[in-house]
Amino acid sequence: FAFRLNNTNDNMKKIFLFLFFIGSLTGWPMSMKGQNHETATFKNPIISGFHPDPSICRVGNDYYLVTSSFEWFPGIPVLHSKDLMHWQQIGYVLNRPSQLQMKDGLRHSNGLWAPTIRYHQGKFYVICTAQQAGGNFYVTADRPEGPYSEPVFLTDAPGIDPSLFFDEDGTCWYTGSINDTPEQDKYLNEDRIYLQQLDLKQGKLIGERHILTSGHAINAPYCEAPHIYKTNHKYYLVVAEGGTWENHAVSVFTADKITGPYTPGYANPVLTHRHLGKNIDITTIGHADLVQTPQGDWWAVMLGVRPLEGYTMLGRETFLTPVSFQAGWPVFNPGVGRVLATEKATGLTPVVFKKEPVRDEFDEDSLRFCWNFLRTPFEKWYQLENSKLIINVRPNSVSEDTNPSLIARRIEHFNFTAQLSMEFNPRKQEEAGMIVLQNGSHHYKVVLCKDSNRNVIKLVKREGGKEETLANIQWKTKKCFIKLVAQGLDYQFYIGDSEENMQALGSKQDASLNSSNKAGGFIGPFIGMYASSNGEKSTNKAYFDFFEYQSNE
Repeated sequence: FAFRLNNTNDNMKKIFLFLFFIGSLTGWPMSMKGQNHETATFKNPIISGFHPDPSICRVGNDYYLVTSSFEWFPGIPVLHSKDLMHWQQIGYVLNRPSQLQMKDGLRHSNGLWAPTIRYHQGKFYVICTAQQAGGNFYVTADRPEGPYSEPVFLTDAPGIDPSLFFDEDGTCWYTGSINDTPEQDKYLNEDRIYLQQLDLKQGKLIGERHILTSGHAINAPYCEAPHIYKTNHKYYLVVAEGGTWENHAVSVFTADKITGPYTPGYANPVLTHRHLGKNIDITTIGHADLVQTPQGDWWAVMLGVRPLEGYTMLGRETFLTPVSFQAGWPVFNPGVGRVLATEKATGLTPVVFKKEPVRDEFDEDSLRFCWNFLRTPFEKWYQLENSKLIINVRPNSVSEDTNPSLIARRIEHFNFTAQLSMEFNPRKQEEAGMIVLQNGSHHYKVVLCKDSNRNVIKLVKREGGKEETLANIQWKTKKCFIKLVAQGLDYQFYIGDSEENMQALGSKQDASLNSSNKAGGFIGPFIGMYASSNGEKSTNKAYFDFFEYQSNE
């Protein structure tokens, strides 16, 4: 270092500054550098982009977390952390077509809903709802990253949002949300939480079914996402209420026996942002799962939304907040009462993972964990060869409820740059290029295709199922570079024959097309590579040299 430290602690300060420098190279958040445990902070969300319905467990000093993945394959990402603040994906729960039958016709925002991960006697258990794809099921694995077993479907377990609780005697209990109230007693959107013993050897529910609650108050709608915990000789039932958007909330109940009766807390809902209005920085807080650190501290993960000028641009993300048990009840973020964008990291020591390069040059034996397919690919229509990703041109279209030739990743930032290099010689009705989408009826695509026997590059918008060409430029080579610069609610697309020679393709476009507000559903936007022959048979292929995704935040 170029300056002198003039006191008796020179050596200690030099060591500290060296560690500060190393931390800057390894990606420590600025808020964590040079701070002690009393003043250190972390940023929410802890997992950005489309990562809803988080569930967490701890094994020793390691934390494992899963989230919903809906119609995207592989299903249920698994993430690992040493400190609750920094996370690295280590695999997927369902990465084989035999495990996840999301067939043609599966509608947008169906698929995998609300998984729960638990650890018991050397095994990891993940239980989940496969909506429109088989119902409630569980799988097991010896390692958190898998491989996981084939699913055991519970045909006698109705409803959604299953969870498991292993009691001290080893008994396994199933909780879920069901809408089964007799019609004459039904009120709007009433859901009830039920409990039943699960026989893991037989793979089925046994014994009496117990109704635990239908919410913290009369007419509380959408009671779901149940999780049971035991501490201080009491059972705690944590549920979500109010729906998964701005009226979302967390309520807590307690009982002396696993089967109840469960008493609601006087402070219910114990966590919500619905009273803060739509202009708050974080909305939609709910669907919480609790975890205890080795030191005995409690924390909760939950989903939330960071609206951008009122639009849900990144889907529902994963947030973290501290919890303290006071007078027998959990208090979420004591003294604050809400989830903050910057939280105190009291008691947490940062352990940071090495980040992947922003550019994927497809020089590995398999795709990175970030890449996903829309619905289950029952045939392999891509190859990794000679540092290229080769995608078969198939009749399937992204606008259909099918599995198109689409490989995409989550958008995780409001401001980012994505670019790719592609070689493609289109034939009649064929197209290939970049796509940024919320679903089949709401997306933009920049594709190299045929138009009146000429090769052209088109910018196409699809909104509400209606397609419109926004720009059309003749293209004379097979090679093209495509780039998207996203800045808040603006998309600007570029094309070129090299990375250094890019030109704007059309004017700035409205990124809110890909928001949940306009597109509907429960997921977040994706960006990636796409090819289609739009109903015609084809033997053509599109060759991608790289794909780069870079945050500009």
